[in-house]
Amino acid sequence: MLSVHCWLTLLLLPFGSHTQKLPTRDEELFQMQIRDNTLFHDSSVVPDGAEISSFLFRDNPKRYFFVVEEDNTPLSVTVTPCDAPLAWKLTLQDLPEEASGEGSGEPEPLEDQRQQTADEERTELFSYKGNDVEYFVSSSSPSGLYQLELISTEKDTHFKVYASTTPESDQPYPELPYDPRVDVTTLGRSSITLTWKPSPTASVLKQPIQYCVVINKEHNFKSLCAVEAKLNVDDAFMIAPKPGLDFSPFDFAHFGFPASNDADKERGFLAKSSTKLLRQVTAKPRVDLQKVCIGNKNIFTASELRPDTQYYFDVFAVNSATNMSTAYIGTFAKTKEEAKQKIVDLKDGKVTDVFIKRKGSKFLRFAPVSSHQKVTIFVHSCLDAIQIQVRRDGKPLLSHNVEGIRQFHLKGKPKAKYLIRLKGSKKGASLLKILATTRPNKQPFPSVPEDTRIKVFDKLRTCSSVTVAWLGTQERSKFCVYKKEVADNYNEEEKKREQNQCLGPETRKKSNKVLCKYFHSQNLQKAVTTETIKGLQPGHSYLLDVYVVGHGGHSIKYQSKLVKTRKFC
Repeated sequence: MLSVHCWLTLLLLPFGSHTQKLPTRDEELFQMQIRDNTLFHDSSVVPDGAEISSFLFRDNPKRYFFVVEEDNTPLSVTVTPCDAPLAWKLTLQDLPEEASGEGSGEPEPLEDQRQQTADEERTELFSYKGNDVEYFVSSSSPSGLYQLELISTEKDTHFKVYASTTPESDQPYPELPYDPRVDVTTLGRSSITLTWKPSPTASVLKQPIQYCVVINKEHNFKSLCAVEAKLNVDDAFMIAPKPGLDFSPFDFAHFGFPASNDADKERGFLAKSSTKLLRQVTAKPRVDLQKVCIGNKNIFTASELRPDTQYYFDVFAVNSATNMSTAYIGTFAKTKEEAKQKIVDLKDGKVTDVFIKRKGSKFLRFAPVSSHQKVTIFVHSCLDAIQIQVRRDGKPLLSHNVEGIRQFHLKGKPKAKYLIRLKGSKKGASLLKILATTRPNKQPFPSVPEDTRIKVFDKLRTCSSVTVAWLGTQERSKFCVYKKEVADNYNEEEKKREQNQCLGPETRKKSNKVLCKYFHSQNLQKAVTTETIKGLQPGHSYLLDVYVVGHGGHSIKYQSKLVKTRKFC
């Protein structure tokens, strides 16, 4: 009598004598080849108790077979579509009778066996079409040859198949709680907090479970397989397996029999290898899809989200031992709108003080009331550097970092409106003064050189005096010099606290004032002035400041200078 093993082996042999070939990427020839069974054979065997991954070419069906040899056998079949809907059906055919040829010991010819198989009627047990993870479960299945046929009509795709005759004891997929929903507990402008009930597989069965959260802006996912397909997809062409290597290498003879220790080892190996095919598909990850595995916690906060944007969230319970997963019922939520920035209107020729929080920003608007040819913007950053961006009628004009004082000359346009964005420092809060005007000749800020350092002549330093120098400009300006005695351990941090360049001489003690004088030079190379500061104590430290005062009373402080008189002369 022909054994079931030999009979199923004959059934799975490819029709014809041609060897299997990988289809070419010539589209017309490719479509012809995948429809030719002599070139591309798609049958394989489903192992018992393991999830396998495989690949489908579009419009090219694939068939899987397995044998149940005893009646009243429990049976579970699960099909997981990855990145495309599948149509699949499960059919049953009786096992073959004893072979003919009495006393000869010879089986029927191969072609007769094929014809007999083809003529056998199949009973359809289940069919489904869609992209859900779907199950066929029976507590008492008859013996026979089971065929699972799958087809994808949309595109080439991956899928997974799991079949078991011991579903109750296996329980490879994590169980969901009685309420499998993912709930949104906290909603913000840039973050959303999720929570869900733990899987009974972890709490009751004590199996190792971890949770993976998936975030995207398109839709919810029904399986982790679909997420992995999206993460690994290549826009050009998904790498397909070679047809000749797509057969399961495992002995189907185990199907329908109690698992031995060796079979258990095989199942573990099968589970670990089930995602190998997907890992072989190497491509650039999609930036709009994020997968985060967080261990056994059942609360998660998604951060760094965009305000006023809808996001979809999915949670998957993953059995760490088998790497098989179950999807919770996903959810979606929209982040809150970003708080609208208050826009400050600038008046032509008037200085405005602006305070910006650390890493914050402020918006200002300048809308000249009359026609204008030029616009000049003066910015005086009192502390750390700030960034200024200017748009005219929505179009960008400039973007610069400003440290100290800067002025920008812009070409005017009738009825134009200017939007100014000031962005603060990452180090700390920012303070600045800003002025916008269509009449730059009447601005209150004094002109300053690019180099605002104070130089000390070391050779002219005595026990009671120091000589300093600083640069001026072509514009006649008033300069005031101040001194302040400080402790010997005066450091850079204390010096930094006094670097607010927007504080003028009016904030200083009268006793600290050294002198005020006017100075300018038409020759910028000679625009240097010196001053000797007398009446100092031997071996003492002093902080020196120079202020230049404009016609409108606004002043700018040069960089402070720490100097020490000689102790012995």
